[in-house]
Amino acid sequence: MNHNLYSALRRGFPADLQQTAVETDHGLAYSWSDLERGSAMLANWIDSLHLPSASRIAVQTEKSVEVLMLYLACLRSGHVFLPLNPAYQQTEIAYFVANAEPAVVVCTPANFGWVSKIAFQAGTRYVLTLDDQRGGSLLARAAHHSDVHTPVVSAFDDLAAIIYTSGTTGRSKGAMLSHGNLLSNAQVLKDYWGWQTGDVLIHALPVFHVHGLFVAIHGALLNGSKMLWHSRFDAQQVLADMPRATVLMGVPTFYTRLLALPGLNAEACAHMRLFISGSAPMLLDTFESWHQRTGHTVLERYGMSETVMLTSNPYKPDERHGGSSIRVGGSVGFPLPGVSLRIAGDNGELLGSGEVGSIQVKGPNVFAGYWRMPEKTAQEFTADGYFVTGDMGTVDDKAYVRIVGRSKDLIISGGLNVYPAEVEDALNNLPGVAESAVVGVPHADFGEAGFAFVLARPGVELQAAQLLAALKTKLANFKVPKHCQVVNDLPRNAMGKVQKNLLREMAGKLGSGSN
Repeated sequence: MNHNLYSALRRGFPADLQQTAVETDHGLAYSWSDLERGSAMLANWIDSLHLPSASRIAVQTEKSVEVLMLYLACLRSGHVFLPLNPAYQQTEIAYFVANAEPAVVVCTPANFGWVSKIAFQAGTRYVLTLDDQRGGSLLARAAHHSDVHTPVVSAFDDLAAIIYTSGTTGRSKGAMLSHGNLLSNAQVLKDYWGWQTGDVLIHALPVFHVHGLFVAIHGALLNGSKMLWHSRFDAQQVLADMPRATVLMGVPTFYTRLLALPGLNAEACAHMRLFISGSAPMLLDTFESWHQRTGHTVLERYGMSETVMLTSNPYKPDERHGGSSIRVGGSVGFPLPGVSLRIAGDNGELLGSGEVGSIQVKGPNVFAGYWRMPEKTAQEFTADGYFVTGDMGTVDDKAYVRIVGRSKDLIISGGLNVYPAEVEDALNNLPGVAESAVVGVPHADFGEAGFAFVLARPGVELQAAQLLAALKTKLANFKVPKHCQVVNDLPRNAMGKVQKNLLREMAGKLGSGSN
């Protein structure tokens, strides 16, 4: 059986390929034929390189429809798409390239100088450019190739993408997702979220992330639904598009910024069918305010880079759970069909209703492991094949899942993962810094924000603003804490470990006045 993800998505295209598939905020319209032909030309160019099967193709560019075509081309040609946040700096890119050993790297023209130097030194043979204005050497090369291409036959377990997600040590791990992982999840969500003829998706998410690249795009393509493509999230533009759309997928920040607009009301949302939120916890106040202002109830769901989507509040009655269609604020809903989810204690014992423990999952959507990290992979799976998510949660007597915390101190800011260990490592290497500790605190706009506590070396006077400015040259901006406090000591337990729970309390009391 052919599990090639592109072939499955292609079957969802409408019969009339001249219909508009993607309309951009720059006034461009791409037909379904354009997606088919453009991805075919790129796939034929990739084939012309005669790469080994499942070669990695790393992409660090701005959001564009052409990046979407390149992703589809990788699926068609049997290679592995490796998306990288365009905010990543040189040190970060050097690690990803060294670890993944991509055969091809695609970057923005402005970054070609330093990216190509890193890539060529690591042994990458091909470095090309792509901008967000349909320019760059990649498209120039592909233009000479045929617009007809036959996708390769792929097995369920054939690798389709690698998504890097940092660990508590600061060392990023490449989650390996197969054609089968992605396709099975997309097919389940198509039914569970009630995708229907005539649906139009507002796509304002980034495409280097599971949410925007897989959940949103796969949903629209599999259903043959038009996308209103926003290069970046602009609340006013999203609101203006709602009268001609039906579905919005976003992070909580989207909803807080939309709520700040006086024009958001039931009339503005009258044509919309479904609002979905994920990638970060939504504050209950945001959930309730959205319902009051619009008459719509946001559907919250839960997923990870390693698993795509795991749970979801119901869109329609879920017969597995008494026909419930109630979306509960503060909950991420029920395990999706085909997903087995359990809560385990410290010793692996299964916990009952309402008890807090480790969330463990199994299903066709769960990844095979981390790229070139067999020992780490083995650590993250139980003996009976469940993936240990690292999240702590509960399941209530009605089967609703709630996430109460993250055992690995992960911070999710604006829907993007920030790992304190990585930020602390960068801080600790700044001149004059003796030690640092970073915690996440609630943030009205981003859901969570980083708060850094820094100890100075003896005799050194540090300025918080200067430390944050220095960090911005070392890390992607979304990883840089919003607040920083220089302190005389850090609270520790008897074993000398920093007590981050106390730091979170301190951060909450200090509030946004720190800088």
